[in-house]
Amino acid sequence: MPATGDGLPVDAAPQISGGRESWVECPYLDTDWVAETNGQKVTGVGVDDNFSHPACVFWSYPEQPQLEVTIRELPDAGTATAVVDWAAPVDTTEPAEEIEGWSGGRAGAGIGGHESAVYAVAKENWAVVVRSNQAQSLKAELVAREVINNLGL
Repeated sequence: MPATGDGLPVDAAPQISGGRESWVECPYLDTDWVAETNGQKVTGVGVDDNFSHPACVFWSYPEQPQLEVTIRELPDAGTATAVVDWAAPVDTTEPAEEIEGWSGGRAGAGIGGHESAVYAVAKENWAVVVRSNQAQSLKAELVAREVINNLGL
């Protein structure tokens, strides 16, 4: 996939050095809030600074992350939509239009081939993608709302 405004491809995923053993606080999400909202103790958290805004990954006891948050400021609305379409393709997700001014897709874990629940939305040249290891996409939506609110997007 072609590079975007942050120099990363549309399908870029966070890479955390140290993986699940990391403990670098997310600059826009409180770790205790994440644990309460996603329903799992946080045992590790990491940040990938390669994105236009740091991507945050939270772990609990399972090997895979419990929560992954990517915020991208992109060159244009078309690229923001491409990020959302990659994360939550329209043919495998339901519309996500709950947050005023934002639109995209959502799906629960196991639906349409998604391993995790996903909530991905775009507004103008911004894209927010949240993946949760919970079955329903509601928790991913709650995290997206918090991120958008905390960053004033």
